[in-house]
Amino acid sequence: MKKAGLLLSAICFTAMLYAQVTISGTVRDEKQQALPGATIQLLVGEKSKQTISDKAGNFIFHIVKSTEQARLMIHYVGKKDQTIDVLLTSDQFYQITLEEKALFLAPLEIQSIRASDKTPFSKSDISSATLAQKNLGQDLPFLLNQLPSVTITSDAGNGIGYTGIRIRGTDASRINVTLNGIPYNDAESQSTYFVDIPDIFSSSQSIQVQRGIGTSSNGGGAFGATINIATNAFIDSAYAELSNTYGSYNTWRNNLQAGTGLLNNHFTADIRLSHIASDGYIDRASSNLQSLYFSGAYINGKSSLRFNFITGKEKTYQAWYGVPEAMLETDPTYNPAGMEKPGSPYDNQTDNYTQTHYQLFYNQKSGRYFDWNVAAFLTRGKGYYEEYKADQPYAKYGLPPVIMGSDTITNTDLVRRRWLDNYFFGQLFSVQYQQNRNALTLGGSWSQYNGKHFGQVIWAQFGAPKDAEYYNLPAYKADQQVYIKWLYAMNANWSLFNDVQYRRVQYTMDGFEDNPGLYIRRHFQFINPKTGISFNDVHTHAYISYGFVGKEPNRDDFEAAVTDQPKPEFLHDFEAGIERKLKLYAWSATLYYMLYKDQLVLTGKVNSEGSYTRVNVPASYRMGLELTGSVQVKPWLLLQANATFSRNKIRQFTEYIDNYDNGKQEVFQYTQTAISFSPAVISAFTVGVQPIKNLSLTLENKYVSKQYLDNTQNTDRSLAAYFAGNFRMAYTAKKIIFPEWDLILQINNLYNTTYMSNGATYPYIYDGVLVNDNYYYTMAKINFLAGLKIRF
Repeated sequence: MKKAGLLLSAICFTAMLYAQVTISGTVRDEKQQALPGATIQLLVGEKSKQTISDKAGNFIFHIVKSTEQARLMIHYVGKKDQTIDVLLTSDQFYQITLEEKALFLAPLEIQSIRASDKTPFSKSDISSATLAQKNLGQDLPFLLNQLPSVTITSDAGNGIGYTGIRIRGTDASRINVTLNGIPYNDAESQSTYFVDIPDIFSSSQSIQVQRGIGTSSNGGGAFGATINIATNAFIDSAYAELSNTYGSYNTWRNNLQAGTGLLNNHFTADIRLSHIASDGYIDRASSNLQSLYFSGAYINGKSSLRFNFITGKEKTYQAWYGVPEAMLETDPTYNPAGMEKPGSPYDNQTDNYTQTHYQLFYNQKSGRYFDWNVAAFLTRGKGYYEEYKADQPYAKYGLPPVIMGSDTITNTDLVRRRWLDNYFFGQLFSVQYQQNRNALTLGGSWSQYNGKHFGQVIWAQFGAPKDAEYYNLPAYKADQQVYIKWLYAMNANWSLFNDVQYRRVQYTMDGFEDNPGLYIRRHFQFINPKTGISFNDVHTHAYISYGFVGKEPNRDDFEAAVTDQPKPEFLHDFEAGIERKLKLYAWSATLYYMLYKDQLVLTGKVNSEGSYTRVNVPASYRMGLELTGSVQVKPWLLLQANATFSRNKIRQFTEYIDNYDNGKQEVFQYTQTAISFSPAVISAFTVGVQPIKNLSLTLENKYVSKQYLDNTQNTDRSLAAYFAGNFRMAYTAKKIIFPEWDLILQINNLYNTTYMSNGATYPYIYDGVLVNDNYYYTMAKINFLAGLKIRF
């Protein structure tokens, strides 16, 4: 019996020795803002474990209970390293604050427009570490696809070339995008074309996505979401990386980047060269993308000067039209572009554009309380798209008919180029004051857009003057704005936030292609206030907020008679949210109600100038619930999910349909119809597994419910609901010839789902029958990308 008791005691003692303890904590800066992507290393004797802090700055280790000496080592770019002695005899939680390095000054051009952890807005932060895991050459929407309320599309079907993103159903022309605080949206269409700066995300430090109106930003009105991209990272050690990707549809991505680290305690320089090419899933939807990124900085104690040079060149075969509905079953990759040419498709039906960014930043820390910065920028864009057009009247191009013997030829096949040639330049500034309970930011910007729209006939079957110009239409847009933000800490937990922006926009447009004599002179003034209150403690962030914003129409909206000119759009945004973050799990819930006044939508109406333009509808709204959650089930198993349930309606809608039988338009009235491309349910679910050290397996799933192609809520003009998934395997090998290797295999559309991510509809009446002429953008079936990154 005594021996049995001793044996039992020994077993219990051994079990106690090998019981697990949890070492966890949160990493924040001196302003108590989370630091995602910090590297945390746990040293136990000669052994070590390493992890990276999540988007909330949290980290966790599960380790065998021990009396050995252990240490935590924390590293974050631009911050002082910190070492902490830890105990492994019981669970421990550490609140870690990292101080700034003496020579490092945070990029104020980013801080001034981003939402902090204490502002009352719904946001997602994506660190450079997260971007690196996903970045295999696909465009930004595909890197953000797992975020709440996001839907994406790709013209070529595989995420390379022209892509699109919607957030809460809001399209890209209503999403404010900045690159280092500098406006990136096209000044006229207000859309964003990341294809013009390919692979910019390889140079990105972080991305913040704000849903709803968010905080005041530079550039166009945030009418549903904001995306802030930051590349101005300070990297204090020299590095070099070579990345290569190969995948389905002859897809290649080659990327070389390097940096000097800190030279002579003052200078840094970073450079990247990238090339991306793909044949695309859709027929002839090829892409050939090139880019160069250079950033140089001088840092001197409390000031810094930085210059960025970013240029991209794209050549993509047009895949803008979608697949006709009648061909979806038999030929789902059919591309109508270039098919007007007899025989084989025209081989140069391409889009060609070069965009170059020059950015100059100066940051200064003045005393204990003030930080300020100024920046200047120039964005230069020039390019054209080329297309073959059959049986075109010479008169349409301002050309005389061709006389051949006794015949007068009035129509011809031809090739034309439509050019954009533009300059977009301006300045921005911000001043930040922080003392005790008050944090004040005063900022603003001005910009000027000078653009030329012109067209050329470069070839005609029956002859034409060389490069005959058939239209030349200059356009100008000026934008001035100023904002002030005040964050007041009422006590240790409660904060009050106020933000107001004044914005003035001036348009000058000297004609349109189909209406060269239509001159537009318009100006708009907006006052955009936001206010809210938030509660914060170690684990909880809760808030309520209200925002109001106005937004000017796009260029195409103005192609109407003086009496039919569009009005600006306005949005009231009400938000309430709560977020809880604990050691092993986190969750959040956001309620939103977005009430529109005079939202611009397509109705099918032909205006008095003969154009199909958007018109203002008096009242519409979006309301929804966004849910997110994550749980660390085991040290090797992480589950993450989000879901959005929404109702998106136009209260009263009038549809106009062309009647080819009588040459008129038929009118139909609707009430409470769904807003186009606004699914009622969007959800994502991710499973992350780390079976062994340095190996991670990730399964990403996405569900999007039915979407309507127009605002009539007609099922015959809709996108079917879809469920699709991706699988990614990443392995890191160290000290094998080179210091570090990253191998990534990604399988896209893992379940080989047949689905369409976007579409267009052109209904008409012919022979007394309603015809729904639908076109769909089909996504690639199961395909793969494989990447190899070597760090020297």
